Amino acid sequence: MSPRVLFYVQHLLGIGHLARASRIARALIADGFAVTLVTGGMPVAGFPGPGIPQIELPAIAVSDGAFSGLIDAHGTPVDQAFETHRTALLLAAYHTLKPDIVITEAFPFGRRQVRFELLPLIAAINATTPRPRLIASLRDILQRRAKPGRDAETVALVNADYDLILVHGDQNFAAFADSFPLAHQITKPVTHTGLVCGAKAPPSAEAFDIIVSAGGGAVGAGLVQTAIEAATLMPEVQSWCVITGPNLPQPDFNRLHASAPPNIHLTRFRTDFPNLLASATLSISQAGYNTVGDVLQAGCKMLLVPYAASGETEQTDRALRLQHMGRATILRETVLSGPAMAQAIRHCRAQSPATSAPMPDTNGAHRTATILRNLLAPDTTAPL
Repeated sequence: MSPRVLFYVQHLLGIGHLARASRIARALIADGFAVTLVTGGMPVAGFPGPGIPQIELPAIAVSDGAFSGLIDAHGTPVDQAFETHRTALLLAAYHTLKPDIVITEAFPFGRRQVRFELLPLIAAINATTPRPRLIASLRDILQRRAKPGRDAETVALVNADYDLILVHGDQNFAAFADSFPLAHQITKPVTHTGLVCGAKAPPSAEAFDIIVSAGGGAVGAGLVQTAIEAATLMPEVQSWCVITGPNLPQPDFNRLHASAPPNIHLTRFRTDFPNLLASATLSISQAGYNTVGDVLQAGCKMLLVPYAASGETEQTDRALRLQHMGRATILRETVLSGPAMAQAIRHCRAQSPATSAPMPDTNGAHRTATILRNLLAPDTTAPL
């Protein structure tokens, strides 16, 4: 029988966590696993995608980029009754699916906001015979925590209850210990899979000189506005495709659409995003995990504006590594303006392609399937 996997993923602001989990789930299904994705964020068109079974818990999100509080689909703050209901639904899904493997995306290294339901899930796992394997699925670079004691809590939970930590990155690009200072205290296996990226896409017949993308779009209005301002200063660039993201508020989209010059194609979402990158000369984006992976696969030049508001560190850390490797140019949010972006674009376009720069491993989805096969193999000496 196919090994059964319950893959829990909770996106709160952007869509990066859901996109990465969907790619992993697709690779596992292709390898013969029976995967069910349990999601709990606002619905996102196109995800998790066809052929991936999904259980949707009542949706929650955060009210702002500071991740300060949970709200439901109607914008109402989440209360204890809501949490109790979601927990019951999650536990019911677990007992119905009877998984061989449970994967928690980000938790316990992130997503503390949903520990109200994940701690009961872990208790149910530990009470099950035979007990399924419990695995944490992490991006390559973690958010550095400002509150003391949080990392120690994470280590204690991992050592007590988890069987394996999967870090979806290239150890030579960003090792787990680089962004988690107590990595040396973890007693369970930690395995780097490589970056989880899609296959290298063929170029799109609809070609644009510059592709601007704002990820999920919840915090991307400033980037899009600046790109429009830069376009008015750069008549030498004939065509732009600006992708705002599905979560950009509609009033912002309407305002930006009205101000866009004729050579900008403004859209919320493109299913052929990797193909557009493959035919472009330059990508302008934040430095989120999935977008960076797509740009690396495409091989076009990269101008990164890492999201750094509310104490966020992950995207800046990733962008700095890519710049050090010679694969990206950074434009900081603090100096973001139309003229500054136009200057940075001209600098990027004048540079030679980074064909000789090191390329991180991008085979993380397939490698994850292999690791989980080995984890369940009767021969416990199989490498992870």
